[in-house]
Amino acid sequence: MKVKTILVSQPEPKVENSPYFELQQKHKVKIDFRPFIHVEGVSAKDVRQQKIDLNNFTAIILTSKNSIDHFFRVAEEMRYKIPEDLKYFCQSEAIAFYLQKYVIYRKRKIYVGQKDFADLSPLIKKYKDEKFLLPASDQLNADAPQTLNNLKVNWTQATFYKTVMSDLSDLADVYYDVLAFFSPTGIKSLFMNFPDFEQNNTRIAVFGSTTQKEALDHGLRVDIMAPSPEAPSMTMALEKYIAKANKEAK
Repeated sequence: MKVKTILVSQPEPKVENSPYFELQQKHKVKIDFRPFIHVEGVSAKDVRQQKIDLNNFTAIILTSKNSIDHFFRVAEEMRYKIPEDLKYFCQSEAIAFYLQKYVIYRKRKIYVGQKDFADLSPLIKKYKDEKFLLPASDQLNADAPQTLNNLKVNWTQATFYKTVMSDLSDLADVYYDVLAFFSPTGIKSLFMNFPDFEQNNTRIAVFGSTTQKEALDHGLRVDIMAPSPEAPSMTMALEKYIAKANKEAK
């Protein structure tokens, strides 16, 4: 069956040259964007209830833009004056770059990893006597705690924000040829909003093995899988599938 419409369960890209827009033009498909999940901040009071006193930490580990936003939001709510010698360990260059929204880069001690959390290991090891805070979501990947425990450093995890399922009731009567998912929570949100969802001819695209597992656990048929050696991104996986499906449907 031909693919004419796609729903991507993420916010619309803010950049003009997004591969999704190229995909849309090249294959004449309609792509809509709708986050199936969103992030909500945890109050300073709730952070305190986790027995977190920001004065006790000498280093912050930042794994996402959300962790940056919510760390500085909570610090402000707590009226915590961030010391100039606080060390920032950023998982990637993009996260370190985003940190400039809050701090004057050249005046701060900022350490940057390559991409994955494990890439921070040599840097954290070098400063193993610091007291590390990991401000995170309520759905933190296991690789961060595992890496920090293996390094045997003094670290504390705290929930600064939560992943919440969005209300999708307005999509009840809307049909798409492809639904694209990027996290297990996205799949859970689909079934929370539509408990009687039946896949029928809808193609399901998933990114990552944990998302794939969640889809299969819910009895879904996974038609498009990323990343793969031939398609390292969701857009490449979609393009490959659309080109084949639309050619066969002619």
